[in-house]
Amino acid sequence: MTDLTRRRVLGLGACTFVSAVLAGQIPVRAADGSTLTIAFNANLPSFDGTVGPSGVNPAIQAIYRSIFDQYIGQAPDLSFQPGILTAWGWNDDKTKVWMDVRPGVSWHDGSALTPEDVVWSLERAAKPETGNPVQGVWAGIGNFKIDGQRITGDVKSFDPTIFKWMAFLTGYVLPKAYYEKVGAAGFEKKPIGSGPYMVDAYEGNAYLRLKANPHYFGGKPAFETVIFKFVTDPTSRVAEIESGAADVTLEVPYEEFDRLKAKSGLAGISTPISDIGMIFVTNEGPMLDKNVRLAAHHAIDKDGIVKRLLRGYGVPIDTLEAPQYAAFDPSIKVGYDPKKAVDLLAASGFSKDKPVKFKIQTTRGLKPKDYEMIQAIVGMWRKVGIEAEIEVYEIAKHYELRAAHKLAPAAFYNWGNAIGDPTTSTGFAMFSKTPHSAWKTEDLDAKIGPLWGEKDEEKRIAGWKAVDKYIAEEGYVIPLLQYVQPILYKSTLKVTPNVSSALQPTLITGA
Repeated sequence: MTDLTRRRVLGLGACTFVSAVLAGQIPVRAADGSTLTIAFNANLPSFDGTVGPSGVNPAIQAIYRSIFDQYIGQAPDLSFQPGILTAWGWNDDKTKVWMDVRPGVSWHDGSALTPEDVVWSLERAAKPETGNPVQGVWAGIGNFKIDGQRITGDVKSFDPTIFKWMAFLTGYVLPKAYYEKVGAAGFEKKPIGSGPYMVDAYEGNAYLRLKANPHYFGGKPAFETVIFKFVTDPTSRVAEIESGAADVTLEVPYEEFDRLKAKSGLAGISTPISDIGMIFVTNEGPMLDKNVRLAAHHAIDKDGIVKRLLRGYGVPIDTLEAPQYAAFDPSIKVGYDPKKAVDLLAASGFSKDKPVKFKIQTTRGLKPKDYEMIQAIVGMWRKVGIEAEIEVYEIAKHYELRAAHKLAPAAFYNWGNAIGDPTTSTGFAMFSKTPHSAWKTEDLDAKIGPLWGEKDEEKRIAGWKAVDKYIAEEGYVIPLLQYVQPILYKSTLKVTPNVSSALQPTLITGA
């Protein structure tokens, strides 16, 4: 992109930029093929992936991983690998932690990344006033000491998943000196990380342009320029890839995925990912009635939804643990039983003539067929005596409502758990002391509470399986399916699918 073109881009508003790109007035691919354009399925509300609702939004981790490095890396198959830390662990009695910081890493401004940056990032994440949504996790370690490249610290509250979190949500290392110099507002205006790409230009709700970091410790990435175009409507993402305006896109309707992957010049790949589709249930109004909760679950034909609506791209589930998670228990079944649903509702005085009524919230286009799936479920509910009103919201609104405990009685959500641990699925989704839960009752907290610090791994996993069984019996949440992620791309490219669902530019190369 020439300097003249760059000035033109920076002077354009969001809509004008996108229109210009689509009209061919601004090239999205350099003549030498060094630019990669991704039609992305979510907006980027904030550059700081360690605070606020954005920090726990799985949909935008691909962007954060492009700009920043995590303490511990994660391969596309979810296995852990060195990141900013090259080695880590506990002492024998698990009262202390140790971490070795990779030498020779530079921030995007050329300054050196040091163990002091790592300690500052960990301590900042642990402070309640910082606003890290999983602050309690990071607060479990502290009193850090630095000796060369090695950091040691005390275990204040044992958490068996602390090192897993270092490869997960909010687990990003930020530059201490730069952040303290410019402050939070300055960091949002000009973020600096140590990752494979540097921020070049940004227009909220429209696009983010990144430039390759030539000094990245993992090697310079394949593309000099990466453009994330924020295209939240799935139909528009289909148009982007079909017209050639984008090189890659994801989360398109499955019938379009099947059609376009067979089209000349395009290719497609799909893989089961660590995201699950679920319906949060809040402990208010009609959902306080166990019969209503269980009826709502038994009335849903998950197999039918996957086969007919999702064209087989999905795995029906009855717990918050996907098959790849550490605490998955295939014996936990709820089952599709509309007659049982009718009987349960009748026991509470409800029927098709006198239905129980509540609202259900859902995104529309964040995941393939999310809105259509809720439409189908509402139709199934109507047949047994449940009348649900659908409200559509953006994913950012979901986080806002959930943190304030103001979700509707039922709310669809896709829960990402790239580390596959039960604490980061069932635990955070269902324990009332976390801001991520919708169901908040003492009986469930009493079962979950002791598991957070359980040091016996076999006992810990068995405990989480028992919790999942209890949740299914009580109907405290309605799991629906494990997602399969569809990715479409130009056949001149090679895409490595990521089980975490993060479509990172570093996983895309020339064919």
